[in-house]
Amino acid sequence: MAPSRVHGSLQDASTAPAGSLYNGARKLLANRETPMDAIKPLFTATATATGGRNGHTEAADGTVKADLSVPKAMGGPGKPGTSTPEHLFAAGYAACFGGALDFVGKQHKKDASKARVTAEVSIGPRDLGGFGLAVKLRVEDPSLPQAELAALAKEAHEKICPYSHATRNNVPVDVEVKGG
Repeated sequence: MAPSRVHGSLQDASTAPAGSLYNGARKLLANRETPMDAIKPLFTATATATGGRNGHTEAADGTVKADLSVPKAMGGPGKPGTSTPEHLFAAGYAACFGGALDFVGKQHKKDASKARVTAEVSIGPRDLGGFGLAVKLRVEDPSLPQAELAALAKEAHEKICPYSHATRNNVPVDVEVKGG
């Protein structure tokens, strides 16, 4: 049997036990309203975490290293000088969205390279159990008129940014735009 994709990893369905997470995920994916897009990887980042939310995470190439601590607001120690997975996600989303905005701007012969993108990532309990995320993106560029910046941000969010694609229909994302 050919390998099947489950959340980006290859697994052989013939070796997975009937009640396994793999088979459950396959059934969920088969019932998705929107099919999962396949990609042709251009770059892969790898990171390893030990100790969970009160541990350490590090990129395989050593470019990112972070000590982690659960914030006091979530009942954790909230150690000074530490990060959370939400900090890391916010930084990645803000940078990625800024790149998508710049890309779209260039397609429309507009300079959005100086836009400031701020991502707020919140975590909290979900109504259906477990925890979930919510994102607020703030896009600011006084050098572009409000309507132009809003149109570029909309296109970046809907068509280009991989973080926006990954969160769509999974995580609420609010995009606020402030142009000149």
